[in-house]
Amino acid sequence: MGPGRYDVTIVGAGPVGCALALLLADRGRSVCLIERHEAPYPLPRAVHFDDETARVLQACGLGDVLPELSEPATIYEWQNGEGVPLLRFEMPELGRQGWPSANMFNQPELEEKLFERIDAHPDITFRRGLEAIAVGQDTATVSLRARPVVEDSPADAETIVSRFLMGCDGANSTIRELLGIEMEDHGFYFDWLVVDVTLDEPRVFDPPNLQVCDPARPTTVVSGGPGRRRWEFMCLPGESLDALADDSAAWALLEPWNVTPENARMVRHAGYRFRARWATRWHEGRIFLAGDAAHQTPPFAGQGMCAGLRDAANLAWKIDYVLSQPDRLTLLDSYEIERIPQAAAVIEVATELGKVICIPDPREAAERDSTMAPLVPPGGSTPAPPMPGLSSGLVRPRSALAGELFIQGRVRSDGIEGLLDDVFGRGWRLVTPLPSPGIPDELSAWFVTVGGRTIVIGDEIDDLDNTYTEWFQHQGIRAALQRPDFYLFGTATTETDVGELLNDLRVTLESASGFNSD
Repeated sequence: MGPGRYDVTIVGAGPVGCALALLLADRGRSVCLIERHEAPYPLPRAVHFDDETARVLQACGLGDVLPELSEPATIYEWQNGEGVPLLRFEMPELGRQGWPSANMFNQPELEEKLFERIDAHPDITFRRGLEAIAVGQDTATVSLRARPVVEDSPADAETIVSRFLMGCDGANSTIRELLGIEMEDHGFYFDWLVVDVTLDEPRVFDPPNLQVCDPARPTTVVSGGPGRRRWEFMCLPGESLDALADDSAAWALLEPWNVTPENARMVRHAGYRFRARWATRWHEGRIFLAGDAAHQTPPFAGQGMCAGLRDAANLAWKIDYVLSQPDRLTLLDSYEIERIPQAAAVIEVATELGKVICIPDPREAAERDSTMAPLVPPGGSTPAPPMPGLSSGLVRPRSALAGELFIQGRVRSDGIEGLLDDVFGRGWRLVTPLPSPGIPDELSAWFVTVGGRTIVIGDEIDDLDNTYTEWFQHQGIRAALQRPDFYLFGTATTETDVGELLNDLRVTLESASGFNSD
């Protein structure tokens, strides 16, 4: 790699850009990460991540600090204006990915830890105060023109050359605009005021995370991470969001909750309009979009940042593979084949939840209440909507559970104990309870060349909580082939199918365009 050339340039150093940089650099790829802001943004934005996102952050090297950065959320209740439950989601504290199913956090604290890892990483060049102004590409490289944000800077615009470029630069993405990519907007949007506070004294909120579906003022009340709370207030018809965002107006909205300048500190208050939309294309040649640049999700399922981290995990291993196998560039087409339907399905879930609360009309709200309230059993809960898997792309057609997230449990091997990814690292993983999977030597050798490893749960690898033992027994599966982004490429239901499963992976990867696009 010559001077000024990188494997990947990433525009935007939010959580998605940072995660993508780390996932690539930890694979030995050189990364140039640029960010237009000269200092970290100090105010809260996202406040929730799920267990899949936690596993991605674990892969970024943050597993040790996640527990101190977040607090589990086990109850998420939706009530009407009289406090009658309309929905009540109970999330298990330990999810299938080895982390709490729902986690509340403060984004600046998470970003601080990401920046610490990035600043210390020898394969990441982090440039602050640069903004993208133009892009160009040929069959082998991408050229990014960037200039200092500070107007009186003596530095001129410069060109950064890399083999791929990722636009992780937010909802108002410059990279998306430069490519002329349009957004598919599903027309569901409302203006809200978001208010983040810290309380002078700890307080118990019951339920801890709440949507108040009151037509007089739809309101969100949730944790903002350890020691923090967030309120969101819907802007009603005829109101001005600017007036609502005034300091005195924000405090007046908080007062019914006994939150005042005498017992709390307002960290942030700002108006925003949520959207339900995604880009019609997520890449053009060697340039890709990820995070809010590619999709924007209503906040009611807490999936905005989660969706962006899925992008990062999906892209990282594919870019790494193609950097080693440049003749298989078309494999990268699977990124949008996989992620657009999955992101659209998540946006649909969030939109349907939003339609429950975003009702300012009393008559319409009363009709909603009469329909939904009887469905919540006294003291009971409703199942949380599942997040969709992959419906197409680099998965084995007609294979049981292909495209679903695989599990992560605690194991012990050679005296090392921890979550499976911490013990065995990340990459392609063939997990099986079979002591002799019966894989031909030549195929096993090939599997190693793509970063694969066979993990035999049994005498040498202790399944500390019986996570894998119970899963294999319940599913009737003999082997599971996990992709580097934790989704199942496919499974084997018989011993003789294990070798065929690996061979199908080999054919899929080596055919470059041989993925399922149905």
